[in-house]
Amino acid sequence: MKITFELYYHTCWGELLMLSGDVEPLGAGDEARAVVMDYRGGDLWSYTIEVPSSTTSFAYRYWVKSGDAVRREWNRPHRFVPGEKVSEYRLLDRWRDCPDDLPFYSSAFTQGIFFRQHPQPQLERPAAGTITFRVFAPQLRPDEQLLLVGSSPALGSWNPTQAPALDDTDFPEWHITLDASQTGIPFEYKFVVVRTQQREVVAWESGANRVCDDSMQPNSAAVVVSDLRFQAPERTWKGAGTAIPVFSLRTDYGFGTGEFLDLKYLVDWALRTGQSFIQLLPVNDTTFTGGWRDSYPYNANSTFALHPQYLRLSEVGRLRDEAEQARFDTLQRELNLLAEVDYERVNRVKMEYLRLLFDEQGEETLASEGFKSFFRENRFWLQPYAAYSSLRDRFGTADFTRWGEFASYDESMIADYCAVWSPWYRSVALYYYIQYHLHLQLADVREYAHRAGVVLKGDIPIGISRHSVDAWVNPDLFRLNCQAGAPPDDFSVEGQNWGFPTYDWEVMARDGYAWWKARLRKMAGYFDAYRIDHILGFFRIWEIPLDAVHGLLGHFHSAMPLSPDELEQRGFHFDASWQTVPYVREESLTDLFGPYTDEVKTRFLINKGNGRWDLNVMMNTQRKVVDYFAGADDEMNILIRDGLLKLLDEVLFLEDPDKPGYYHPRILGSRTQAYRALDEEQRGCFDRLYEDFFYWRHNDFWKAEALRKLPVLVASTDMLVCGEDLGMIPACVPEVMEQLQILSLEIQRMPKEWNCEFGDVSRYPVRSVCTTSTHDMSGIRSWWTEDPVRTQHYFNQVLGEEGTAPATCEPWICERIVALNLSAPSMLAILPLQDWLSIDGRLRRKNPDEERINIPACPHHYWRYRMHLSIEQLLAEGEFNTRLRELIARSGRCV
Repeated sequence: MKITFELYYHTCWGELLMLSGDVEPLGAGDEARAVVMDYRGGDLWSYTIEVPSSTTSFAYRYWVKSGDAVRREWNRPHRFVPGEKVSEYRLLDRWRDCPDDLPFYSSAFTQGIFFRQHPQPQLERPAAGTITFRVFAPQLRPDEQLLLVGSSPALGSWNPTQAPALDDTDFPEWHITLDASQTGIPFEYKFVVVRTQQREVVAWESGANRVCDDSMQPNSAAVVVSDLRFQAPERTWKGAGTAIPVFSLRTDYGFGTGEFLDLKYLVDWALRTGQSFIQLLPVNDTTFTGGWRDSYPYNANSTFALHPQYLRLSEVGRLRDEAEQARFDTLQRELNLLAEVDYERVNRVKMEYLRLLFDEQGEETLASEGFKSFFRENRFWLQPYAAYSSLRDRFGTADFTRWGEFASYDESMIADYCAVWSPWYRSVALYYYIQYHLHLQLADVREYAHRAGVVLKGDIPIGISRHSVDAWVNPDLFRLNCQAGAPPDDFSVEGQNWGFPTYDWEVMARDGYAWWKARLRKMAGYFDAYRIDHILGFFRIWEIPLDAVHGLLGHFHSAMPLSPDELEQRGFHFDASWQTVPYVREESLTDLFGPYTDEVKTRFLINKGNGRWDLNVMMNTQRKVVDYFAGADDEMNILIRDGLLKLLDEVLFLEDPDKPGYYHPRILGSRTQAYRALDEEQRGCFDRLYEDFFYWRHNDFWKAEALRKLPVLVASTDMLVCGEDLGMIPACVPEVMEQLQILSLEIQRMPKEWNCEFGDVSRYPVRSVCTTSTHDMSGIRSWWTEDPVRTQHYFNQVLGEEGTAPATCEPWICERIVALNLSAPSMLAILPLQDWLSIDGRLRRKNPDEERINIPACPHHYWRYRMHLSIEQLLAEGEFNTRLRELIARSGRCV
């Protein structure tokens, strides 16, 4: 079979057009063996290959090489699918740039919202003497089809009612094969969108008519004209959705916590109220100790494994012992009545049940073809995870440094540990069994959501636990000698310390970010959209020394720290002897320690003279302070502990750990005693270099860092990408997110304009997700009472109401706030379930503070919020659901 590739592409001198593909003449998937195309003049490049007639299909790509520089197409490859009994093909391609409407090419639309429930029968494949047109048109709704209308009678003579329809089997790409002898060549044509049943025209393609000229004459070959794009203004689409953690769901079938299969009921409710998105928190396994602190969903023990707590036990199987089954049924009813999640009991009981069930049916399950297929596809992460879980249970700790000979991961040793002849095999296989059933249930939910046109949106945490499987197996990928966090913000005046190691991006880049790609591709098996937690971490991360506790002692990594010479050149008199160590003054001690000042001086400080003090070796790091006072619960020790921690924050500069002799200004350095010790001129100098360092110096540097990582990760799946871009946002972030078409996050009470008290919802970007609040914030009802002065401003200036604001956020106010957010231009408006319910005084919870999911300032918050009514009850609330659907419909967001 002879195939000729033809592509018009304007190259500059020295540039070569390359062609690679997963068929032998094009390198068989090895880009190093790609072929150089032949230049034919007039910007035309071509290349001809011979492949066996038995070839069924193959993917291929074009790219431009200029010396060592390479320009690549958009990530979606071209695909060749032959017809029958055709010996020659001409593929007339176009270079694939990233489309301007990229979100509509995501699986959120192609497999979810615009999913073609009943694709038309596949039309005739290419044959000799035919010409096939392939065109991308992703924005067609499920009740619409694409026609090819043209000047030929075979194309309806410009009459859409007589024109042939394209095949949507490969949606969002459409195709049609025409017999050239019937259409005649040349002819003019356009694509037209019509409603499927009535053939009512929705949109004609804009611009001049397309032309099929003599150069496309197939003769004895089959001609395929590929990579056309439907030319029309982007059609407005806006959707609504609900954000809620899986553990917060409540149904009659629950076991004291939400479960994956509960999401089916939430899909039904979304469909009933006109919503198209369900946004979840991370669903990975977080089991370390079995205690309530494991409830933190952003601290996973594996970035691939799902949490066993989300398994519906009754769907896995019932125990043969009727008495035992009855005991668990009683526990299920008891736990499901609880107002909040009892994380420890729920997980302990579920694991006890699963162990018993595994003893009864595990061998049969693991022998099934379904499990074998799952194991083959997931072995790369599943086996290490199962071994890790077995070893954690065996040694009673998730700290793998305490596992003796298993402290360092050894692939061959773990293979032996997991072998069927190993005495530990059953403890490993239990976790195979659990993960397989979790996979079945979540995949089932995704399929159910697809049929309803509803999208599941997942969450990618920015960090991984230093005691996770990932850190055990791939320690070189992480900077384990430091910890990630966030600089001070509205959530925490001392900054946030998440405790996670940061990433070693240089090491990750060596294999093309393979760990990240695998992580995202696994996620794409269950979700069609995802939120990148703390997307700013891909530009730079807030890195905190391992011996620090407060985020105030962090610095940005990667960054360009300042040398003493550069500081001097900027007019600042740098002195490491007192500006890089805690600057403790006599007068501050009484303020911090009150009646315990003398005791603190005696036990923990060293007098340096001239009113200055140092901390002694027992207390010279924040980690030593915390460890020393561990378990203290009396007023005196707590006051002393917190005071010593504050003293250790008193530095003006921080030395870079990777570049000794270079320094970062401490965040909020102007609030330190060392700053106050500077004279007025030096304070002004520090202020100028501080502003430059944090807001201007790194803009191009951080942009380059993000563009080195994010494009690769975004292109690795077809999921819709949304970024959580809150906090101290570098100026380059909006530009990069716009370039990559990553949806931003917009929250009215956290405006991104520095001089605004509240965001203007009418000015939100189209490519954004707007919301009233997040899991890290109070809901709109609690927020209303937190700051009466600010609430009054909002009431008068944003809602346009006169007089004094009500003391509580009454339902009509909640509805106004919800409607305001729904009116935004944002593509998505995804609100917490609590804020949807706030508009109904009868349905919403009495105490709004009980709806809080997380308090970021509290590092050991118990994540246990549950819905106070079941989803079945919510589905039965006809009046509320109708009202909500009308509210969403009025904003143009109703599906």
